Amino acid sequence: MVLLAISLAPILVILFYLYFRDKYEKEPVGLIIRAFVLGAISTIPIVIVEMYLSDLWEQFTGGRADKYATATYSAFVVASFTEELFKLLVVFLFWSNKNFNEKFDGIVYAVFVSMGFAAVENVMYVYGGGTSTGILRAFTAVPGHAIFGIVMGYYLGIAKFHKEIRSINIVLAFFMPFLLHGIYDFILFAENGWLLLLFIPYLIYMWRVGFRNLKKHSDESPFKDVPVLPNNEIPT
Repeated sequence: MVLLAISLAPILVILFYLYFRDKYEKEPVGLIIRAFVLGAISTIPIVIVEMYLSDLWEQFTGGRADKYATATYSAFVVASFTEELFKLLVVFLFWSNKNFNEKFDGIVYAVFVSMGFAAVENVMYVYGGGTSTGILRAFTAVPGHAIFGIVMGYYLGIAKFHKEIRSINIVLAFFMPFLLHGIYDFILFAENGWLLLLFIPYLIYMWRVGFRNLKKHSDESPFKDVPVLPNNEIPT
C-alpha cells in the first residue's frame, strides 16, 4: 500500500496542479478522468509494441550492437516514438469534443492522458525498485511525462484553433515531445558519466519549457476576462 501511494502521489500532485492551473474555463471532471483512464489503457498496446521493437533489434543485431546505437534505438524508437505516438492518438479522441474550446485545453487533455500512462508505468517501476525508485521518479520521470504532455498539448491547441497552420502544428505535437523524450531517455540509457552530468540541466530546461507553454496558453485564454458563474458556467 505504501508503494502504491508513493507511485501515485506525484501523479495526483501534477493533475491537481494542472486542474487548478486551468483557471478560466475548467474541463468537466468526468471528461478528464476519461482521458486519464484511456491513457492508462494505452499502456497495453504500448508495451506490446515496445516488446516487439526490442526483439526486432536483438534479431537484427544479434546482441552485438554498439551500446550507443542500442541506447539511441531504445530511447528514440522503442520508448519515445511508441509512447508519444499512442498518447497522441488517444488525445485525438478529444479533438472534436465541444469542451475543447480553447488552446489550454489541448494541454489539459494531453497531460491527463500522459499521466494515465505514467501512473501505470510508475507503479510497475516502483513495485520493482522500491521506495528509493519511487522518490527518484517523482522528481524525474513523472514530471518528465507531464512536460511531454504539456508540449504535445501546446501544439495541439495551436493546431485546433489556427487552421492555416494546423498541419505543421500537428506534426510538432508529435515531434517535439518525441525529441524531448528521446533525449531524456538517451542520456540515461547511454550510461555515460559525462552525459549524466547533463541530466539535471536538461530536466531544468524541460521544466522551463513546460511552464512557459502553460503560461502562454493560459494568458491567451479567450475566457480570461469573462466572469464565471456558479458551477463553472460561462455567461452567454
